[in-house]
Amino acid sequence: MAILKLEEVSKKFGALTVAEQISLAVGEGEALGIIGPNGAGKSTLFNLITGNIAPDSGTIHFCGADVTRLPPMARCLSGMGRTFQIPQPFEQLTVFENLLVAGSFGTRRREAEVSDRCAEILVDTGLIDKANALAGGLTLLQRKRLELARALATEPKLLLLDEIAGGLTEGECRSLVATIRSIHAKGVAVIWIEHVLHALNSVVERLLVLHFGRVIGIGKPDEIMASREVREIYLGIEI
Repeated sequence: MAILKLEEVSKKFGALTVAEQISLAVGEGEALGIIGPNGAGKSTLFNLITGNIAPDSGTIHFCGADVTRLPPMARCLSGMGRTFQIPQPFEQLTVFENLLVAGSFGTRRREAEVSDRCAEILVDTGLIDKANALAGGLTLLQRKRLELARALATEPKLLLLDEIAGGLTEGECRSLVATIRSIHAKGVAVIWIEHVLHALNSVVERLLVLHFGRVIGIGKPDEIMASREVREIYLGIEI
């Protein structure tokens, strides 16, 4: 059963088409990777899914309900969690307080009701030793882990990751991938935009390729990366 389904979703900004009749389905517990060159429309697709921008046409269904016109908060409460390319935590709050805010507002429950779960998430994301540290003093890896932790605090059924491995060292990337893999193993569906292909391919079951707002391929990672069109467009190699 599909947890997320897009049917011919399109979006233009003036004369620029950023999403052109995109149709896709993501199954419950599936991990889908999204790749494409800069400007391909990857983050725009996330914004359409989460409600940060509205499509010009097409429909978006989540957990069997039409969410095409629902605002981002309503989609979050229904089970969508998202990270952003540039982590922007509440820098004057502690790491634990950041999670309490996300958990209470993202689930409409009191802080006392989500505090135990927030502590568990800090353990799962390797941040428990930073629980009482101010978020403004975190390293890049720790900020990315906090971004992931805050999304998890909203108790998502679907987790959208936007280039969360970007800017990390090889060792940091491996550590983060292990955390994402463990989250996915618990049954959380994942859609992951990433340029670090070895990290992406170690988690996802399928890859979707975007180019100028169009889907030009979707399938198993090895099949997609062997595609002539994908190699010419994404890798910039003339075949």
